[in-house]
Amino acid sequence: MDVTARPAAADCRAVSEILSRVGDKWTIQVVVALRLGALRFNGLKREVGGISQQMLTRTLKMLERDGMIERTVHASTPPQVEYRLTPLGHSLSETVRQLADWAAAHTENIWENRLRYDTDHP
Repeated sequence: MDVTARPAAADCRAVSEILSRVGDKWTIQVVVALRLGALRFNGLKREVGGISQQMLTRTLKMLERDGMIERTVHASTPPQVEYRLTPLGHSLSETVRQLADWAAAHTENIWENRLRYDTDHP
């Protein structure tokens, strides 16, 4: 018996926790923003509309901790920091891009369905 193997329940919890993180709306938007190249903090803040400075900081730290982005500090006054996707982050960006494309392609249909549902179920 392999005592180092994790039980299936632990695997499910781990997958669930990771999906929760990578499926977060801010994570998705940051990954999409970094897909084409490195950006500095304020550039990211402009690209990710509606995100607060605190939430962007948290999201970047979480993505860095998970190995999705790398943070580079350039020696200058003031110090310039840029963020870029790692190979792991790029692999996520492909999946996120497909999901975003799907959402864009089906937005009108979903809104029509919501309107129909709301009309039929007051």
